[in-house]
Amino acid sequence: MSGLPGAGPQAPRVPNVPAVPNVLSIAGSDPSGGAGIQADLKSIAACGGYGMAAITALTAQNTRGVSGVHVPPAAFLTEQLEAVAADVRLDAVKIGMLANVEVVHAVGAWLEELRAGGAAAGTDDGARLPAVVLDPVLVATSGDRLSESGSVAALRQLLPLADLVTPNLAELAALRGRPVATGWAEALEQARELSAGYGVLVLAKGGHLAGKDCPDALVGPDGVLLEVPGVRVDTPNTHGTGCSLSSALATLFARTGDWARALVLAKAWLRGALEASGQLEVGGGHGPVHHFAALWSGGGVPREEASLGSWWDGIADLRASIDGLGFIRELRDGTLARADFEHYLAQDALYLQTYGRTLSQASALAPDLAAQRFWAESAHGCMVSELTLHQGRLELADGALPAVAPSATTTGYLNHLQAAAASGSYPVLAAALLPCFWLYQDIGTRLAAANRPDHPYADWLAMYSSLEFDEATRRAIGWVQAAADTARPAELEAMRTAFRESSRWELEFFDQRAPQASPRARESAGVAADL
Repeated sequence: MSGLPGAGPQAPRVPNVPAVPNVLSIAGSDPSGGAGIQADLKSIAACGGYGMAAITALTAQNTRGVSGVHVPPAAFLTEQLEAVAADVRLDAVKIGMLANVEVVHAVGAWLEELRAGGAAAGTDDGARLPAVVLDPVLVATSGDRLSESGSVAALRQLLPLADLVTPNLAELAALRGRPVATGWAEALEQARELSAGYGVLVLAKGGHLAGKDCPDALVGPDGVLLEVPGVRVDTPNTHGTGCSLSSALATLFARTGDWARALVLAKAWLRGALEASGQLEVGGGHGPVHHFAALWSGGGVPREEASLGSWWDGIADLRASIDGLGFIRELRDGTLARADFEHYLAQDALYLQTYGRTLSQASALAPDLAAQRFWAESAHGCMVSELTLHQGRLELADGALPAVAPSATTTGYLNHLQAAAASGSYPVLAAALLPCFWLYQDIGTRLAAANRPDHPYADWLAMYSSLEFDEATRRAIGWVQAAADTARPAELEAMRTAFRESSRWELEFFDQRAPQASPRARESAGVAADL
């Protein structure tokens, strides 16, 4: 994942981001509270904004489906919009369900009036214009169609007035007049075409694709600007996810002035809301997400400093340095000397013994049974699978360790992990442990491309590029993200520091061929770790 500096077909409209943005939702009402205006207001509040609402339609619906829609006169919607805009500064506008052509035209005329007013006031930079996110609600999660067919053509005329449009796959296909995409590449191409045709950023969403992957991407006229991978949350509680995500994006963009940061934060927030949705007991169909899961657990609103995506981007320099190591290059092409590889394995075997105990300490500190089980299973896998593989490579007896002294790098890294454990903070320890998952998985994915049956280190490359290790890494990231979402500021800063420091040690550890450790390792090692 890479950063995107506020780029897009249209320039950012919020040059001076407010501490608490005012966000207006223009959408229909859901009396069951999971979608529409109700979901929008919850999402805006959960993401740190002040929510307002102009209601376009009244629906009779619940988690099982929509049974009726009443659309007030479009002229009354215009009255709502004008009343709010005449009194309240608007930092962002989210547009959801627009039930008929007259309503679409009313919203379009109001947006044109806002734009004309801004131009008349000499604000060509958009300083007084709100960011506009259009969620073209055509079909509810239940499968019920919410808008009249003629609204699709009218919505196309509304697209140039938006900054970002967030269709699901069916809505994207309808706006393009194409069959529904069945693959991610096809969805990205439809999004690119829509962006190029109407001068609007498009959020391509993979939530309706088959399989476990659930990617999202910001797409401009020239293609993907930012792709954020994700794995599907196994839950039936998906009522209002589109409404909630688009409202979160509008709010977080108003807070940050950057669509990329807004997407990373919104996606992490929505994932947490989906994962916690089982805590609610609402309806017997597609239940709602838990909009306030992070708030109710003490985590507060989404914060960029809590986003693991920003942590990962923050170690881009270390990741590039690891890729540039001779050890990695030679390991990839199979020319690494056996003696160098076995020296590395010997140090790694010593490392794994204490690392496994540290994973067990994370299990003991974890706040709930599911997290405890994950770290305990990781400790077991470390000792059984990884250490056993190393012992086989080094021709050691079962349970034996290499008869070598730990290097200063090995000792320094383990001292760092043990210090994190000694802090007594589960979030800090989990953050310190994460790079050993994430960096190995990242490097292993690229090394796997060079693997072959006759590769001298094929078994080692296969372990760190396996589906099992990918899944373990995904889960580790999820647990650390959950801890970061609820961490207090001082603890969050300690987590970020521990994560980066472990990543620095990983860089040193991958360069284990030198006859003596680096000056930094010798200075940092201190008292030898208990091996």
